[in-house]
Amino acid sequence: MERCFTIGISTRALFDLEKEHQIFETEGAESYVRYQIAHEADILKPGAAFPLIQAFLKLNELDDSRQIEVVIMSKNSADAGLRIFHSIAYYGLDITRAALTTGAPIAPYLTAYGVDLYLSYSDRDVKDAIASGVAAGLLLPGPCRRTEPIHQIRIAFDGDAVLFSPEAERIFLEKGKEAFCDSEKEKALVPLAPGPFAHILRLIARIQKVAPVGSNPIRTALVTARSAPAHERVIRTLQYWGVRIDEAFFLGGMDKSQVLSAFGAHIFFDDSEMNTQSASKVVLSARVPVEIREVG
Repeated sequence: MERCFTIGISTRALFDLEKEHQIFETEGAESYVRYQIAHEADILKPGAAFPLIQAFLKLNELDDSRQIEVVIMSKNSADAGLRIFHSIAYYGLDITRAALTTGAPIAPYLTAYGVDLYLSYSDRDVKDAIASGVAAGLLLPGPCRRTEPIHQIRIAFDGDAVLFSPEAERIFLEKGKEAFCDSEKEKALVPLAPGPFAHILRLIARIQKVAPVGSNPIRTALVTARSAPAHERVIRTLQYWGVRIDEAFFLGGMDKSQVLSAFGAHIFFDDSEMNTQSASKVVLSARVPVEIREVG
């Protein structure tokens, strides 16, 4: 039996904890814990990733098998975490697993819980997750954008250094656009190596296959700065992997935000800080902090 797609989520991403985070930053951990215990019965408002996680959990209604598992991954202590569990129960979220580390690093527990995708506001935790081989996104701060339920999850991915390895992007950064295009044209029939999110695309493809005929619970898009002639290698790589992408946009350096808005993305993953900052004005955005080393 195939295991389900497991998403690790920080408490700040799931719930609006900005006030509490300010207490932690300005007054320290002890004041934060005291505040959480004193407000244990106060239900937290949804955070930026709440509608997305809620929609992912609804996928468990597709058939008799469990498709999605969500795990709370937090540096909270157990007593400070009680408010989180009360809020989870209030909203009827089917989340039963949690790692509460009382300040210890999160990364070792991601693999222990079998996490496939980790979402957090912590730069250090996300970088550690990537280094340990887990697909992870550093969420950009922002409000919860939706109040209505999501009926079809729409996920947009950048290509190089996200779905694909950063091998081609290294050439672009070191030698320029012309050398990049020449290299990609020459290697059009050579599949790109998988990037940190290739595994996520395969998990999504598996969920799409078990959906009822005529239903597509998750729609994906590739939103890349590539353009012709660098498009062919990307298309052939996806064919080689045996996965589909529902929509593909080769922007040739255009700003991505308008295309993301037109697609109706609920989350966007990109390795570029500039792209995620721009996109965050219209969609929940997550930067994938992949280190791009020099060629050779």
